[in-house]
Amino acid sequence: MNGVEQVGKERRGVLSVLARADLAELADGIAAIAARPEMETLRAPEFGLVMARGRIGGAGAPFNLGEVTVTRAAVRLSSGEVGHGHVLGRERERARLVAALDALWQSPAHRREVEEKVVAPIQDRLAHADAERRAKAAATRVNFFTMVRGEDE
Repeated sequence: MNGVEQVGKERRGVLSVLARADLAELADGIAAIAARPEMETLRAPEFGLVMARGRIGGAGAPFNLGEVTVTRAAVRLSSGEVGHGHVLGRERERARLVAALDALWQSPAHRREVEEKVVAPIQDRLAHADAERRAKAAATRVNFFTMVRGEDE
């Protein structure tokens, strides 16, 4: 994997985390970034529909599950980096903040700060919520077993 592919993979991971953050986390995170450059809106937040696809059992043939509402936005930093934000639902400010944080992450001067002050805390919260959900599901697990009857001889 070359350097460009690696950065693309890392960016997809960061965008995945940012898209699942709530508005308060994003607002607090961007406020924690020191010396933010000026930002220009390239695409004001707008709503649209995306077809969600599914697979039975994760490996079956894909099928159209239905449409979901998304909001997208794009910004450009004064240093030239362009950030894009896509979030489920109709939340203009969330999409704009995701785009801004994406652009800041692409800036070498701000990447580490975005990862430490914004992405890492959100990842921790998501991991904790996932662990709680898994523990709750595991508590309801039923193990079936077969007992052999001795009179079949």
